[in-house]
Amino acid sequence: MQPMIVSYHPCIVADRNALCAGRLPDETDRQIMAEADAVILPQGCSKPLYETAKSACSHVWPCYDARFTYPGKTGQTRLFQSVGLPHPDTEVYAGTAEYLARTDNGSRPPFSFPMVLKLDWGGEGETVFRIDDLAALHRWMDHMARWEKTGQSGFLLQRYVPCRNRTLRVAVIGLHRIVYWRRQSDPDKFHANLDKGGVIDVDVEPDIRDAALEAIERLCSAARIHLAGVDLLFSEEEKDPFPLFLEINYFFGRKGLGGSEAYYRLLLEAARHWVRSIGLDDAAIRA
Repeated sequence: MQPMIVSYHPCIVADRNALCAGRLPDETDRQIMAEADAVILPQGCSKPLYETAKSACSHVWPCYDARFTYPGKTGQTRLFQSVGLPHPDTEVYAGTAEYLARTDNGSRPPFSFPMVLKLDWGGEGETVFRIDDLAALHRWMDHMARWEKTGQSGFLLQRYVPCRNRTLRVAVIGLHRIVYWRRQSDPDKFHANLDKGGVIDVDVEPDIRDAALEAIERLCSAARIHLAGVDLLFSEEEKDPFPLFLEINYFFGRKGLGGSEAYYRLLLEAARHWVRSIGLDDAAIRA
């Protein structure tokens, strides 16, 4: 029987295509995947779709094991710790009650000011904040106590690391690695994200690039990450700075890659390479 590759990605054509947007996978999906030799999933893959694919087929791409085993920023911290990857000093809290219990009712925060607060949800820096004093931290705890009543909980506090207002983004697309700085030219702004006024700088120092790529390979090898935008930080206080892991974004911007067209070209190349790596013909894989 001719090998069959199934794609659930709306922009990647295979021997058979299917969609599972806006619904849960059903028995038909399970049967389609069980008959396939390989399954390609969308970037917006849900946990139920991923679990269905993994249970039905032995070859699934991209691998999202880390995404769903270590969800959110608190989960990513556990991932970094389990792999032994350096990251800023971090304290994780399930909610405000745990924070108050561990900090003498909030009077003894874990780090000196400024420090960084990261909510467990959101991505691309939208729920990351610099906290400059105890009063501001108390205000944020009040906000989070209200959010917890709606079901949103979990956060972490990190030691602030001066970094020349820049973070390094490494886009992982299969075997492709695209490396660039995101810089914030306004010294009064904390975020280097593009939607916060940051700019892209592709001029990455060779030693920084080499150190970043080595660290990324450790992460990708240990956690089997095939598709993500990984953010790293290099301290300006270190004579020989080393990469500190900040966050893994499974949805990430494409401007630093050259736009959507360039992104989909890289994605297609990555999918075809993976198909060949498992011993299948990639002739059917196209845009």
